[in-house]
Amino acid sequence: MASGDRRDDPPAAGDIKNGVASGDTIQKQLPQPHPALAPPIQSQRLRLNPNKDHKPESYEDLQLDYSPSIFSSLERYLPPTMLGMNRDEKAKFMREILLKYLPNGERSRPLHRELYSMHPAAFFVPSFLKAISGNTEQSFRSVIAEPSPGVFTFEMLQPHFCELMVTEVENFENWVNETKIRIMRPNTMNKYGAVLDDFGLETMLDRLMEGFIRPLSKVFFAEVGGSTLDSHHGFVVEYGKDRDVDLGSTIGFHVDDSEVTLNVCLGKQFSGGELFFRGMRCEKHVNTGSQSEEIFDYCHVPGRAVLHRGRHRHGARATTSGHRINLLLWCRSSVFREMKKYQKDFSSWCGECSRAKKERQRVSIVAAKSELLKIEGGLLKSEGESTT
Repeated sequence: MASGDRRDDPPAAGDIKNGVASGDTIQKQLPQPHPALAPPIQSQRLRLNPNKDHKPESYEDLQLDYSPSIFSSLERYLPPTMLGMNRDEKAKFMREILLKYLPNGERSRPLHRELYSMHPAAFFVPSFLKAISGNTEQSFRSVIAEPSPGVFTFEMLQPHFCELMVTEVENFENWVNETKIRIMRPNTMNKYGAVLDDFGLETMLDRLMEGFIRPLSKVFFAEVGGSTLDSHHGFVVEYGKDRDVDLGSTIGFHVDDSEVTLNVCLGKQFSGGELFFRGMRCEKHVNTGSQSEEIFDYCHVPGRAVLHRGRHRHGARATTSGHRINLLLWCRSSVFREMKKYQKDFSSWCGECSRAKKERQRVSIVAAKSELLKIEGGLLKSEGESTT
Protein backbone atom coordinates (compact mmCIF):
# COMPACT_ATOMS: atom_id res chain seq x y z
CA MET A 1 0.00 0.00 0.00
CA ALA A 2 1.26 3.53 -0.71
CA SER A 3 2.93 5.24 2.22
CA GLY A 4 0.56 8.19 1.92
CA ASP A 5 -2.39 5.97 2.63
CA ARG A 6 -1.42 4.71 6.08
CA ARG A 7 -4.69 5.86 7.63
CA ASP A 8 -6.47 3.09 5.82
CA ASP A 9 -4.00 0.28 6.51
CA PRO A 10 -5.59 -2.70 8.27
CA PRO A 11 -5.17 -2.55 12.05
CA ALA A 12 -2.83 -4.95 13.79
CA ALA A 13 -3.85 -8.60 13.95
CA GLY A 14 -6.85 -9.07 16.15
CA ASP A 15 -8.32 -5.56 15.69
CA ILE A 16 -10.92 -6.53 13.11
CA LYS A 17 -11.41 -10.10 14.33
CA ASN A 18 -13.77 -8.95 17.08
CA GLY A 19 -14.69 -5.69 15.43
CA VAL A 20 -17.39 -6.91 13.08
CA ALA A 21 -20.28 -4.50 13.33
CA SER A 22 -22.75 -6.94 14.81
CA GLY A 23 -25.73 -4.73 15.59
CA ASP A 24 -28.14 -7.44 16.58
CA THR A 25 -27.26 -10.21 19.00
CA ILE A 26 -29.21 -13.39 18.34
CA GLN A 27 -30.20 -15.12 21.53
CA LYS A 28 -31.23 -18.74 21.73
CA GLN A 29 -34.80 -19.25 22.80
CA LEU A 30 -35.04 -20.81 26.24
CA PRO A 31 -37.06 -24.02 26.73
CA GLN A 32 -40.69 -23.21 27.40
CA PRO A 33 -41.96 -24.21 30.86
CA HIS A 34 -45.09 -26.27 31.30
CA PRO A 35 -48.19 -24.01 30.94
CA ALA A 36 -49.16 -24.72 34.53
CA LEU A 37 -45.78 -23.45 35.71
CA ALA A 38 -45.64 -20.36 33.48
CA PRO A 39 -45.97 -17.04 35.31
CA PRO A 40 -49.13 -15.00 34.70
CA ILE A 41 -49.07 -12.54 31.81
CA GLN A 42 -49.08 -9.58 34.19
CA SER A 43 -45.64 -10.56 35.51
CA GLN A 44 -44.09 -11.23 32.11
CA ARG A 45 -41.45 -8.81 30.83
CA LEU A 46 -40.20 -8.05 27.35
CA ARG A 47 -36.87 -9.51 26.27
CA LEU A 48 -33.89 -7.15 26.25
CA ASN A 49 -32.95 -8.23 22.69
CA PRO A 50 -35.29 -9.34 19.89
CA ASN A 51 -35.78 -13.01 19.02
CA LYS A 52 -34.57 -12.92 15.42
CA ASP A 53 -35.62 -16.53 14.79
CA HIS A 54 -39.29 -15.72 15.43
CA LYS A 55 -41.53 -14.72 12.53
CA PRO A 56 -44.09 -12.20 13.87
CA GLU A 57 -47.73 -12.19 12.89
CA SER A 58 -49.51 -9.47 10.94
CA TYR A 59 -51.84 -7.16 12.85
CA GLU A 60 -53.06 -5.18 9.83
CA ASP A 61 -56.68 -6.39 10.11
CA LEU A 62 -57.12 -5.48 13.79
CA GLN A 63 -58.50 -2.24 15.16
CA LEU A 64 -55.59 -0.99 17.26
CA ASP A 65 -54.54 2.19 19.04
CA TYR A 66 -51.15 2.11 17.37
CA SER A 67 -49.77 1.27 13.96
CA PRO A 68 -50.02 -2.52 13.26
CA SER A 69 -46.35 -2.50 12.23
CA ILE A 70 -45.38 -1.57 15.79
CA PHE A 71 -47.09 -4.71 17.11
CA SER A 72 -45.29 -6.90 14.57
CA SER A 73 -41.94 -5.39 15.54
CA LEU A 74 -42.64 -5.58 19.28
CA GLU A 75 -43.69 -9.24 19.06
CA ARG A 76 -40.05 -10.28 18.64
CA TYR A 77 -39.39 -8.95 22.16
CA LEU A 78 -42.09 -11.05 23.80
CA PRO A 79 -40.94 -13.62 26.37
CA PRO A 80 -40.64 -17.18 24.98
CA THR A 81 -43.66 -18.38 26.97
CA MET A 82 -45.93 -15.96 25.09
CA LEU A 83 -44.86 -16.67 21.52
CA GLY A 84 -47.24 -19.63 21.24
CA MET A 85 -50.30 -17.67 22.42
CA ASN A 86 -52.99 -16.57 20.01
CA ARG A 87 -52.68 -13.21 18.31
CA ASP A 88 -55.40 -11.45 20.32
CA GLU A 89 -53.72 -12.32 23.61
CA LYS A 90 -50.36 -11.09 22.35
CA ALA A 91 -51.92 -7.89 20.99
CA LYS A 92 -53.64 -7.23 24.33
CA PHE A 93 -50.38 -7.67 26.25
CA MET A 94 -48.42 -5.41 23.89
CA ARG A 95 -51.18 -2.79 23.88
CA GLU A 96 -51.06 -2.57 27.67
CA ILE A 97 -47.32 -1.96 27.51
CA LEU A 98 -47.70 0.72 24.85
CA LEU A 99 -50.51 2.44 26.75
CA LYS A 100 -48.38 2.46 29.87
CA TYR A 101 -45.25 3.91 28.35
CA LEU A 102 -46.28 5.98 25.32
CA PRO A 103 -48.14 9.31 25.55
CA ASN A 104 -51.47 9.59 23.75
CA GLY A 105 -50.06 11.96 21.19
CA GLU A 106 -47.62 9.31 19.97
CA ARG A 107 -50.08 6.55 19.16
CA SER A 108 -49.86 7.15 15.42
CA ARG A 109 -46.09 7.44 15.28
CA PRO A 110 -45.45 6.60 11.56
CA LEU A 111 -45.26 9.83 9.59
CA HIS A 112 -45.34 8.39 6.05
CA ARG A 113 -47.30 5.14 6.04
CA GLU A 114 -46.57 4.57 2.35
CA LEU A 115 -42.98 3.70 3.32
CA TYR A 116 -44.11 0.64 5.27
CA SER A 117 -45.25 -1.24 2.16
CA MET A 118 -43.26 -1.96 -0.95
CA HIS A 119 -44.25 0.33 -3.84
CA PRO A 120 -41.55 -0.22 -6.49
CA ALA A 121 -42.70 2.48 -8.91
CA ALA A 122 -42.65 5.07 -6.12
CA PHE A 123 -39.40 3.84 -4.54
CA PHE A 124 -37.01 3.07 -7.41
CA VAL A 125 -35.77 4.92 -10.48
CA PRO A 126 -37.15 3.49 -13.78
CA SER A 127 -33.76 2.27 -15.03
CA PHE A 128 -33.28 0.11 -11.93
CA LEU A 129 -36.80 -1.33 -12.20
CA LYS A 130 -36.25 -2.16 -15.88
CA ALA A 131 -32.98 -3.95 -15.09
CA ILE A 132 -34.58 -6.01 -12.32
CA SER A 133 -37.48 -6.88 -14.61
CA GLY A 134 -35.01 -8.19 -17.23
CA ASN A 135 -33.47 -10.41 -14.53
CA THR A 136 -30.29 -11.23 -16.49
CA GLU A 137 -26.66 -10.32 -15.95
CA GLN A 138 -26.82 -8.32 -19.17
CA SER A 139 -29.82 -6.27 -17.97
CA PHE A 140 -28.16 -5.70 -14.58
CA ARG A 141 -24.86 -4.58 -16.07
CA SER A 142 -26.68 -2.13 -18.34
CA VAL A 143 -27.31 0.07 -15.28
CA ILE A 144 -24.64 -1.17 -12.84
CA ALA A 145 -20.98 -0.14 -12.81
CA GLU A 146 -18.15 -2.12 -11.20
CA PRO A 147 -15.48 0.55 -10.59
CA SER A 148 -13.45 -1.86 -8.44
CA PRO A 149 -13.61 -5.67 -8.30
CA GLY A 150 -16.56 -6.70 -6.13
CA VAL A 151 -17.94 -3.16 -5.66
CA PHE A 152 -21.09 -2.42 -7.67
CA THR A 153 -22.72 1.02 -7.90
CA PHE A 154 -26.00 2.08 -9.49
CA GLU A 155 -28.82 4.62 -9.36
CA MET A 156 -31.55 3.12 -7.18
CA LEU A 157 -33.84 5.34 -5.10
CA GLN A 158 -36.03 8.20 -6.26
CA PRO A 159 -35.38 11.61 -4.62
CA HIS A 160 -38.92 11.72 -3.19
CA PHE A 161 -38.45 8.37 -1.46
CA CYS A 162 -35.15 9.56 0.03
CA GLU A 163 -36.84 12.70 1.36
CA LEU A 164 -39.67 10.71 2.93
CA MET A 165 -37.28 8.25 4.55
CA VAL A 166 -35.12 11.05 5.98
CA THR A 167 -38.14 12.79 7.52
CA GLU A 168 -39.42 9.44 8.84
CA VAL A 169 -36.08 8.80 10.54
CA GLU A 170 -36.07 12.32 11.98
CA ASN A 171 -39.63 11.79 13.24
CA PHE A 172 -38.54 8.56 14.90
CA GLU A 173 -35.51 10.24 16.50
CA ASN A 174 -37.71 13.06 17.83
CA TRP A 175 -40.09 10.49 19.31
CA VAL A 176 -37.17 8.72 20.99
CA ASN A 177 -35.86 11.98 22.46
CA GLU A 178 -39.26 13.16 23.68
CA THR A 179 -40.28 9.88 25.28
CA LYS A 180 -36.77 9.21 26.70
CA ILE A 181 -36.96 5.62 25.42
CA ARG A 182 -33.72 3.74 24.88
CA ILE A 183 -33.43 2.10 21.47
CA MET A 184 -30.94 -0.32 19.97
CA ARG A 185 -28.46 1.51 17.76
CA PRO A 186 -27.49 0.01 14.37
CA ASN A 187 -24.22 -1.61 15.46
CA THR A 188 -21.32 -1.41 17.87
CA MET A 189 -19.71 1.50 16.03
CA ASN A 190 -22.54 4.03 15.57
CA LYS A 191 -23.99 6.13 18.40
CA TYR A 192 -26.67 7.61 16.13
CA GLY A 193 -29.14 6.10 13.69
CA ALA A 194 -31.79 3.43 14.20
CA VAL A 195 -32.65 -0.18 13.39
CA LEU A 196 -35.42 0.12 10.81
CA ASP A 197 -36.91 -3.28 11.66
CA ASP A 198 -37.60 -2.05 15.19
CA PHE A 199 -40.05 0.63 14.11
CA GLY A 200 -42.08 -1.29 11.58
CA LEU A 201 -40.12 -1.44 8.32
CA GLU A 202 -39.19 -5.12 8.53
CA THR A 203 -41.77 -6.31 5.97
CA MET A 204 -40.77 -3.65 3.47
CA LEU A 205 -37.08 -4.50 3.87
CA ASP A 206 -37.83 -8.22 3.50
CA ARG A 207 -39.43 -7.49 0.14
CA LEU A 208 -36.53 -5.25 -0.83
CA MET A 209 -34.08 -8.06 -0.16
CA GLU A 210 -36.12 -10.84 -1.75
CA GLY A 211 -37.35 -9.03 -4.83
CA PHE A 212 -34.48 -6.69 -5.67
CA ILE A 213 -31.23 -7.50 -3.87
CA ARG A 214 -31.32 -11.30 -4.07
CA PRO A 215 -31.63 -11.34 -7.90
CA LEU A 216 -28.50 -9.16 -8.13
CA SER A 217 -26.65 -11.19 -5.50
CA LYS A 218 -27.50 -14.44 -7.28
CA VAL A 219 -25.53 -13.17 -10.27
CA PHE A 220 -22.71 -11.19 -8.64
CA PHE A 221 -22.21 -12.93 -5.28
CA ALA A 222 -23.17 -16.56 -5.86
CA GLU A 223 -20.02 -17.86 -4.12
CA VAL A 224 -21.04 -16.27 -0.78
CA GLY A 225 -24.66 -17.43 -0.74
CA GLY A 226 -26.10 -14.68 -2.91
CA SER A 227 -28.90 -16.90 -4.19
CA THR A 228 -29.93 -18.06 -0.69
CA LEU A 229 -30.23 -14.76 1.20
CA ASP A 230 -32.93 -15.36 3.79
CA SER A 231 -32.61 -12.74 6.56
CA HIS A 232 -31.55 -9.15 7.00
CA HIS A 233 -30.53 -6.41 9.42
CA GLY A 234 -31.75 -3.02 8.17
CA PHE A 235 -30.74 0.31 9.67
CA VAL A 236 -29.83 3.93 9.04
CA VAL A 237 -26.63 5.68 10.13
CA GLU A 238 -26.18 9.41 10.57
CA TYR A 239 -23.04 11.52 10.33
CA GLY A 240 -22.32 15.21 10.72
CA LYS A 241 -22.57 17.95 13.34
CA ASP A 242 -24.01 16.59 16.60
CA ARG A 243 -23.86 13.11 15.07
CA ASP A 244 -21.14 10.55 14.36
CA VAL A 245 -18.37 12.32 12.44
CA ASP A 246 -16.68 9.13 11.28
CA LEU A 247 -16.11 5.61 12.53
CA GLY A 248 -12.62 6.24 13.87
CA SER A 249 -9.33 5.22 12.31
CA THR A 250 -9.31 1.73 13.87
CA ILE A 251 -12.81 0.42 14.54
CA GLY A 252 -14.01 2.22 11.42
CA PHE A 253 -12.05 -0.18 9.26
CA HIS A 254 -14.20 -3.29 9.41
CA VAL A 255 -16.12 -6.07 7.75
CA ASP A 256 -19.91 -6.45 8.04
CA ASP A 257 -21.88 -9.24 9.67
CA SER A 258 -23.47 -10.01 6.32
CA GLU A 259 -22.96 -11.95 3.13
CA VAL A 260 -24.06 -9.01 0.98
CA THR A 261 -24.35 -5.35 2.01
CA LEU A 262 -26.51 -2.70 0.35
CA ASN A 263 -25.54 0.88 1.21
CA VAL A 264 -27.66 3.75 -0.16
CA CYS A 265 -27.16 7.43 0.60
CA LEU A 266 -30.43 9.19 1.46
CA GLY A 267 -28.99 12.72 1.80
CA LYS A 268 -28.91 15.47 2.89
CA GLN A 269 -26.31 18.14 2.02
CA PHE A 270 -22.81 17.11 3.13
CA SER A 271 -19.15 16.96 2.24
CA GLY A 272 -16.67 14.20 3.00
CA GLY A 273 -17.90 10.83 4.22
CA GLU A 274 -16.24 8.81 1.46
CA LEU A 275 -16.16 5.03 1.72
CA PHE A 276 -12.77 3.37 1.32
CA PHE A 277 -12.51 -0.28 0.28
CA ARG A 278 -9.43 -2.42 0.88
CA GLY A 279 -10.06 -5.90 -0.49
CA MET A 280 -12.11 -8.97 0.43
CA ARG A 281 -10.89 -11.29 3.16
CA CYS A 282 -11.99 -14.45 4.94
CA GLU A 283 -11.73 -14.65 8.75
CA LYS A 284 -8.21 -16.09 8.57
CA HIS A 285 -6.83 -13.23 6.48
CA VAL A 286 -8.92 -10.29 7.68
CA ASN A 287 -5.93 -8.36 9.04
CA THR A 288 -3.56 -8.85 6.09
CA GLY A 289 -2.28 -5.97 3.98
CA SER A 290 -3.96 -4.57 0.87
CA GLN A 291 -2.69 -4.82 -2.70
CA SER A 292 -2.67 -1.70 -4.89
CA GLU A 293 -5.48 -3.06 -7.08
CA GLU A 294 -7.70 -3.47 -4.00
CA ILE A 295 -7.59 0.20 -2.96
CA PHE A 296 -10.76 2.07 -3.94
CA ASP A 297 -12.50 5.19 -2.61
CA TYR A 298 -16.15 5.98 -3.27
CA CYS A 299 -18.03 9.28 -2.89
CA HIS A 300 -21.67 9.03 -1.79
CA VAL A 301 -24.44 10.51 -3.95
CA PRO A 302 -28.05 10.65 -2.66
CA GLY A 303 -30.15 7.89 -4.21
CA ARG A 304 -27.12 5.99 -5.49
CA ALA A 305 -26.43 2.52 -4.09
CA VAL A 306 -23.28 0.55 -3.37
CA LEU A 307 -23.50 -3.26 -3.26
CA HIS A 308 -20.62 -5.37 -1.96
CA ARG A 309 -19.77 -8.53 -0.04
CA GLY A 310 -19.95 -8.21 3.72
CA ARG A 311 -16.36 -9.48 3.92
CA HIS A 312 -15.12 -6.62 1.75
CA ARG A 313 -13.06 -4.56 4.18
CA HIS A 314 -14.13 -0.93 4.25
CA GLY A 315 -14.53 2.20 6.36
CA ALA A 316 -15.94 5.73 6.24
CA ARG A 317 -13.97 8.95 6.23
CA ALA A 318 -15.08 11.93 8.30
CA THR A 319 -18.16 13.88 7.21
CA THR A 320 -16.60 17.34 7.30
CA SER A 321 -19.77 19.40 6.93
CA GLY A 322 -23.53 19.01 6.66
CA HIS A 323 -25.59 15.95 7.58
CA ARG A 324 -25.34 12.57 5.87
CA ILE A 325 -27.86 9.74 6.31
CA ASN A 326 -27.39 6.30 4.77
CA LEU A 327 -29.69 3.30 4.61
CA LEU A 328 -27.94 -0.06 4.99
CA LEU A 329 -29.25 -3.56 4.53
CA TRP A 330 -27.08 -6.44 5.72
CA CYS A 331 -28.33 -9.52 3.86
CA ARG A 332 -27.50 -12.95 5.26
CA SER A 333 -27.67 -16.56 4.14
CA SER A 334 -28.11 -19.25 6.79
CA VAL A 335 -27.22 -21.90 4.17
CA PHE A 336 -23.88 -20.27 3.33
CA ARG A 337 -23.04 -19.75 7.01
CA GLU A 338 -23.57 -23.42 7.73
CA MET A 339 -21.56 -24.57 4.71
CA LYS A 340 -18.74 -22.13 5.50
CA LYS A 341 -17.99 -24.07 8.70
CA TYR A 342 -16.66 -26.94 6.59
CA GLN A 343 -14.62 -24.87 4.11
CA LYS A 344 -10.94 -23.98 4.30
CA ASP A 345 -10.34 -22.46 0.88
CA PHE A 346 -12.12 -19.21 -0.05
CA SER A 347 -9.99 -18.39 -3.07
CA SER A 348 -13.08 -17.59 -5.18
CA TRP A 349 -13.47 -14.30 -3.29
CA CYS A 350 -10.81 -13.84 -0.58
CA GLY A 351 -7.88 -11.95 -2.10
CA GLU A 352 -5.32 -13.54 0.18
CA CYS A 353 -6.65 -17.10 -0.35
CA SER A 354 -6.55 -16.47 -4.10
CA ARG A 355 -2.94 -15.26 -3.98
CA ALA A 356 -1.91 -18.24 -1.83
CA LYS A 357 -3.59 -20.62 -4.28
CA LYS A 358 -1.85 -19.03 -7.27
CA GLU A 359 1.48 -19.26 -5.47
CA ARG A 360 0.93 -22.96 -4.76
CA GLN A 361 0.09 -23.51 -8.42
CA ARG A 362 3.20 -21.57 -9.49
CA VAL A 363 5.44 -23.60 -7.20
CA SER A 364 3.81 -26.80 -8.44
CA ILE A 365 4.38 -25.85 -12.08
CA VAL A 366 8.01 -24.91 -11.42
CA ALA A 367 8.56 -28.23 -9.64
CA ALA A 368 6.89 -30.13 -12.49
CA LYS A 369 9.05 -28.36 -15.09
CA SER A 370 12.17 -29.05 -13.06
CA GLU A 371 11.25 -32.72 -12.86
CA LEU A 372 10.62 -32.87 -16.61
CA LEU A 373 14.00 -31.24 -17.30
CA LYS A 374 15.71 -33.82 -15.10
CA ILE A 375 13.96 -36.61 -16.95
CA GLU A 376 14.82 -35.11 -20.35
CA GLY A 377 18.42 -34.60 -19.21
CA GLY A 378 18.63 -38.24 -18.14
CA LEU A 379 17.23 -39.42 -21.45
CA LEU A 380 19.68 -37.32 -23.47
CA LYS A 381 22.57 -38.64 -21.38
CA SER A 382 21.41 -42.20 -21.94
CA GLU A 383 21.11 -41.62 -25.70
CA GLY A 384 24.61 -40.11 -25.77
CA GLU A 385 26.11 -43.08 -23.95
CA SER A 386 24.40 -45.55 -26.26
CA THR A 387 25.84 -43.92 -29.38
CA THR A 388 29.43 -43.96 -28.15
